[in-house]
Amino acid sequence: MKKYDKYDVETIARMIDGKLPWPELRLILSEEKDSDRFEKVMEILQKRVPWKEKILLPLHEHLYIVSKEGKRIVKCDCGYEFGDYRENWKTKCRIRVRDTNESLDEIYPPYMHSDPQWEEIREYYCPGCLTLLDTELASPGYPPVFNFLPDIDTFYEEWLGRSAPDRKGA
Repeated sequence: MKKYDKYDVETIARMIDGKLPWPELRLILSEEKDSDRFEKVMEILQKRVPWKEKILLPLHEHLYIVSKEGKRIVKCDCGYEFGDYRENWKTKCRIRVRDTNESLDEIYPPYMHSDPQWEEIREYYCPGCLTLLDTELASPGYPPVFNFLPDIDTFYEEWLGRSAPDRKGA
């Protein structure tokens, strides 16, 4: 397999931060990915957090799956720990529920959304730093949506060709 390494860490960091001009970003997105792009992204993200636990995967903006004391947990930029990555981190958040027509009109054009009696906007905030982590539209009483449950071992083994860093033999 041909190794392809065109972009440096600084360029990838500017891409993550949304600071690349569109022509440059479009070129990066349309080209073959660097063979070490994942490692570069992980290096950038690891340097930005104030804690030492190894990031296994970025889960969401501001959220990561990390390895801590042999366990895989969800952790926020600020260091707040949400617990096991296989459990819905949203259940440990501070939640703001908005259920008025005005709230829905912020997102959708008037008369182009559902009845607020049938839908509510839920905003999920980190209890540690109060950063807005996610927003969802759901029926009142519906449980928080579990966005994503990655198969970390398969990702590392089949996509990266190695064991996850928190597994023996890594």
